[in-house]
Amino acid sequence: MQKKPLSLTQVVVATSAGNALEWFDIAIYAIFAVYIAKNFFPAMNETASMLLTFGTFGASYLIRPLGAMVLGAYADKHGRKKALLLTVGLMMVGTAIIAMIPTYATIGLVAPIGVFVARLIQGFSAGGEFGASTAMLIEHAPHRRGLLASWQFATQGLATLAASIFGYALAKLMSPADLSAWGWRVPFYFGLLIGPVGLYLRRFLEDAPDFTKTTHTATPIRDVFAKQKLILLVSIGTLTVSTAVNYLLQYVPTFAIRELHLDPSTGFAASMLAGAMLTVITPFAGYLSDRVGRLKQMSLTALLFLVTGYPAFSYVVSHVSVGALFMLVGWLALLKAIYFGALPALMSELFPVSTRATGMSIGYNIGVTIFGGFTPAIIIWLLSATGSKAAPSFYLIFTAVISLGALASVSRMQRKPKRDYRTAQQAG
Repeated sequence: MQKKPLSLTQVVVATSAGNALEWFDIAIYAIFAVYIAKNFFPAMNETASMLLTFGTFGASYLIRPLGAMVLGAYADKHGRKKALLLTVGLMMVGTAIIAMIPTYATIGLVAPIGVFVARLIQGFSAGGEFGASTAMLIEHAPHRRGLLASWQFATQGLATLAASIFGYALAKLMSPADLSAWGWRVPFYFGLLIGPVGLYLRRFLEDAPDFTKTTHTATPIRDVFAKQKLILLVSIGTLTVSTAVNYLLQYVPTFAIRELHLDPSTGFAASMLAGAMLTVITPFAGYLSDRVGRLKQMSLTALLFLVTGYPAFSYVVSHVSVGALFMLVGWLALLKAIYFGALPALMSELFPVSTRATGMSIGYNIGVTIFGGFTPAIIIWLLSATGSKAAPSFYLIFTAVISLGALASVSRMQRKPKRDYRTAQQAG
């Protein structure tokens, strides 16, 4: 008896639920970085301790391109569903290690090494998630790519929201000593316990006809690097500002505590605001991109990042208050939602079906590794080197310029006749 195919809503729920669980496990590390630093990376200097913590956070991103190549190629050769089941399983292993490993005070150097290994496993898993999940979504509804693909990033916002709620609730309900000693582990156990939900839901997915009926290549990695190098570089550039803002928002709790000297719960509450806005606004932004065009929408938003970044940060550091922090976070989250609501569909349209998961995974994870994973460490260095609390805006402006250049390149590519563009996709 032939199985009844899932509806579009069921495909979105099954794909996105697992995606949310993956990114929740990543977000809680950044949000609870202050407590992880104290337990696993003790140092005489607080800045050095934080640099070690976020350095581990960033270094684990170095393996994401490898995960992108291995798992992206696996998705292109063996199916999106199989790859998505594998990514969730790997993420659960990494989360279990962080949740259970004893601290530096108990087992010495084994503790930070264990955390680093866990982050490498999580990074490898995340490397294949974006390409496989986005391909799964857009291939089930090619005529609604913007809306369907936007759920990939909307669930990332949901993950940030859930992680921030944990941070806020634990900061309010627990004493600082208990939160630092063991309370920070609670969200890791939560992520571990609900991981099987993602596995269960993804078991019911099936690959779309767009994938099953296409001619597959036995060498998707070689094809991307040999024939689609320009497309790969452009895809990296388009996501640069989006990924920088994403990790900038995850740094907000640390920024609020260390630089603005606000209560820890305030930083977590600001992250909750960002997560809620990203979750709610992103699908509307994806829908809008199907109507007004992705390039126009993303170019305008990147320009706003460029011209408003420094004034926004300057205002909050000169008018330190809960309201000012919320205004900054709200503005960044709004622009990010509008920008990256259109981004996954744009990236999917750059690559042909035969190398789509591989190309998107590699492009996304190289971009995230370079411009995202090390964002908190770069911001800490900028704050120290410049002495300006508005220094995070310098990095934001830099990444906005890169993305504007990449979007201009996409515009030039798409102005070619359709046949020439498709030929260029295959030949790079």
